[in-house]
Amino acid sequence: MRRAVALTGAVAAAFTLAACGSGGDNGGTGEPSGPPQTGGTLRYGLSLAPTCSDPAQSATNQTIYVTRQIVDSLVDQDPATGDLKPWLADSWTVSPDAKSFTFHLKDGITFSDGTPLTADSVRKNFDSIVALGGAKAPLGASYLAGYSGSTVVDPHTVRVDFTGPNAQFLQATSTPQLGIQSDATVAKSADDRCLGTNVGSGPFTYTEWKQNTSATLAKRTGYAWGSAVFATQGEAYLDKIVFTVVPESGVRTGSLASGQLDAISDALPQDVSQIESGGGRVQFTANPGVPFGLQVNVTRGPLRDPAVRSALVPAINRKELVDTVLGPQFQLATSVLAAKTPGYVDLSARVKYDPDAAKKQLDQAGWVPGADGIRVKDGQRLTASVIFAPVFAGNQAILELTQQQLRAVGFDLRLEPLSVAESNVRQNNKDFDFDYYNSTRADGDILRTTFAVDQRNLNARGPAEPLDTLLSQQLSVTDPAARAKIIADAQSAVLDQGLWIPTIELSQAIGVGKNTAGVKFEASARLQFHDTWLRR
Repeated sequence: MRRAVALTGAVAAAFTLAACGSGGDNGGTGEPSGPPQTGGTLRYGLSLAPTCSDPAQSATNQTIYVTRQIVDSLVDQDPATGDLKPWLADSWTVSPDAKSFTFHLKDGITFSDGTPLTADSVRKNFDSIVALGGAKAPLGASYLAGYSGSTVVDPHTVRVDFTGPNAQFLQATSTPQLGIQSDATVAKSADDRCLGTNVGSGPFTYTEWKQNTSATLAKRTGYAWGSAVFATQGEAYLDKIVFTVVPESGVRTGSLASGQLDAISDALPQDVSQIESGGGRVQFTANPGVPFGLQVNVTRGPLRDPAVRSALVPAINRKELVDTVLGPQFQLATSVLAAKTPGYVDLSARVKYDPDAAKKQLDQAGWVPGADGIRVKDGQRLTASVIFAPVFAGNQAILELTQQQLRAVGFDLRLEPLSVAESNVRQNNKDFDFDYYNSTRADGDILRTTFAVDQRNLNARGPAEPLDTLLSQQLSVTDPAARAKIIADAQSAVLDQGLWIPTIELSQAIGVGKNTAGVKFEASARLQFHDTWLRR
């Protein structure tokens, strides 16, 4: 394997060391033992500022770590099995045609402002998410595509109807984006819903929101309707959670090791020894969903050529990305879905490093190396730019190495780092050549919301078969095995059209202090603090 030249930037330096330490899915060694203790304030260091206090408008992991705590969902998903479990609803039914979903709510649930959570509250929440639309609530709106309305059958029973089959919807109701908020909250404007005044029925409530700085949550007294996935029922153990934005990885790690923080996001490989020397540990879990990759705008420059898009897949050495930039808790992407996603199929025979094959494809398509090594065809250079945001600390380092790998086959990749807000605007306007990101969800329907011509369609493509039929067809199939087969075929179809260039799978790695126990990852690899407690 050729040797990579030195990566530039502090982020690259931060990622180029060895192994992640102890820990694993939903746990790790060294956790405080004994019965859980109540009380105390968990001090958590976020790597990126939350974008909005509204769960319905949440998109980044760091935002969802906060918003997940204030809302409950109709159902929950067991992270170990993928099974759906009761939460706000203690039972539900799905019509044979997967167009109607009926939920029976538990008795006695209230929002933190004292108002009751009723079937009509559920209706108002879903109506409001549809009204927010894809620009403000891209995930929630996509889960409700084809929504025709909700019917209040009785105060504790609601039926949700769709114009067509929507088999993914039941799992979608477990996500924080479809978490249920008070009637007063969902009546507010989209912007007002981002100011930290959101009222939910969850185990914690907002007490303070300082945009770009911190968020403080307090325990909800009287909480008695927790998810069946929770280790315990009743109120949370913690009195408070204080989330503080600490962008610098070294500062986060130092604050954890010195006891100024109790847990931190994005624990880097070289920080493990410092965390463990202070008695802490690193917990990690792999994200389901669409792995990190380059989404191609098929209307731009040389990317209009299918041969170019196809050649980029074997041009990338994913193992080198993991070994050089990340660590052994990360996996190279082997498909358009991450391996932990229901419906994933291993396409590593196609998503593999073969630079000679990449060069041959480009040669056959008429792209000839120029004087500087960058290929040219009909006077046009083989070049494109990629936009990306710092939602994951390794993004720039990964793209710098990808840039080197693509240059070796004659492709000039130019990097455009953006803020999250700038990236969102460019995405919504489809103003990019490549968009580099990942998207997390524990259901294969994420392919539809990412690639379907009538959904986000950041590829800016027109209708194409068989992909559009497959993405639509999986919505009508309720048998898990049959649906998984359709989702597998859809992954191949995405690759066939060169719509996604996979790189690496995301893992969440958090540093946890020696006195902190019960920090859990939920099914979509986001944090849930109901069972968390502090040894004091």
